[in-house]
Amino acid sequence: MTDQAPDAQELLDLTQRLLESIAQGNWDAYSSMCDPTLTAFEPESCGALVEGMGFHHFYFRLGTAESPSNATICSPHVRVLGDIGIVSYVRLVQQLGPDGKPVTRRFEETRVWHRTGEGWRHVHFHRSG
Repeated sequence: MTDQAPDAQELLDLTQRLLESIAQGNWDAYSSMCDPTLTAFEPESCGALVEGMGFHHFYFRLGTAESPSNATICSPHVRVLGDIGIVSYVRLVQQLGPDGKPVTRRFEETRVWHRTGEGWRHVHFHRSG
C-alpha cells in the first residue's frame, strides 16, 4: 500500500466492502457506495464503456452464485490525489466449481473513488479477466 496512510486504508476498506456486497448480491450496499453516474470497462461490457447503474443492476437481479465465495485483494496500490483515490489490485475469487471442486479466478482491477461532502463515492472502475 502506498500514499497517505489514513486515506489509503479507508479506501482499501471501502473497496473490500464493495467486493463483499458484490459477492453477497447486496444491491443496497453496493449502490450506496457508488455514484449514480458510475462508469466502467469490464469483460461483461465487451469493450464498451458503460455509464450509470442499470448495467450493473441487471447482474445483481440475477442473484448470487449457489456456492459461497471469497474475494481477496492482492498487491494493492493506493494513490490519493486530492479528492480522488485510485485503488489498483488483483482480485482473487475462490468458490466451488460445477463439479464441487474449489476454483480460483483472477481479475485485475482499478477502482476510482471521489471524496465528496458525504464521504468517498465509487465513480469508475476497470476490470480485466
